[in-house]
Amino acid sequence: MKIAVVGGTGLTGRLVVDALRDRGQEAVVLSRAAGVDLLDGSALEAALTGVDAVVDVSNVTTMSRSASVNFFETAGRNLAGAAGLAGVRHLLTLSIVGVDRVRNPYYAGKIRQEEVVRAGGVPWTILRATQFHEFAGQLLGGVPGPVAVVPSMRVQPIAVREVAEALADLVLQPPQGMAPELAGPREESLVSMARRLIAAGGARKRPVLPLRLPGMGGSGLLPANAGPRGRQTFDEWLASSTHPVA
Repeated sequence: MKIAVVGGTGLTGRLVVDALRDRGQEAVVLSRAAGVDLLDGSALEAALTGVDAVVDVSNVTTMSRSASVNFFETAGRNLAGAAGLAGVRHLLTLSIVGVDRVRNPYYAGKIRQEEVVRAGGVPWTILRATQFHEFAGQLLGGVPGPVAVVPSMRVQPIAVREVAEALADLVLQPPQGMAPELAGPREESLVSMARRLIAAGGARKRPVLPLRLPGMGGSGLLPANAGPRGRQTFDEWLASSTHPVA
C-alpha cells in the first residue's frame, strides 16, 4: 500500500513512517517541509494522488482555544476534502484519551478535528491514545520560574513508539470508526512523573508544586474503556533514554 503520513517529520510521524516501511509499505511524508501546507491546502490533492490511506498525526503547539480549533478545523477540512477527491480509502487520525472529558483549550481543537473526520466522506478510524512519556518534560519545559506548578492528575503514559506501531497496524486494516483506546501499562501521578524526571536529570532542578486546576484534575485522562495497553513503563523509559533538560 501507498500510505501518506501527515506530520511525518514530527516526533510521532517519523516513527510511523519507520513502522510502515518495516511492514513493507510505501510511506510518503506530507509536511510543510515537503511542500504541503494543511492550512491553505497547497499541493494536498496532488500529494494524495495514488495514495491508498492516510495517517494524520499533524499537530500545533498552542494553549489558545481559538488557535487550536482554527488549526484542526481548517487542516481537517482541507485534508478530508483532498483525500476524498484523490480517492483515498482510509483516513486514520490520532487523538487523545479523555479529550472529551477534560477542559483544556488545546483539546477543544482535537474535538473539532474528530468531528470533521466523522463528517467527511472518507472512511475513517480515530485512535485515542494516552499521553506520551514525554508529557511531563513538555509540561515542565513550558513552566518558567523557580517552582514548577504541575496539575494534580492521574495519567497512564505510553511510549510514542508503541503508538506509532499501533497506527501502522491500524491503517493496514479496514476503517473501523472509533478504535479501542490505547493506553500505557500503568497509572501514574503526573506530579510524581515530573519529580522523577527532574531527579533523573531530564528537567531543571526545582521544587514541584501540585495544583488542582478546574477541569484538569482526577482521572479524566485515563482510559474509560478496555483496549490495548503498551508495555514500556515510564520508569523504563526514563532508564533507557537520554532526555534533553526541559
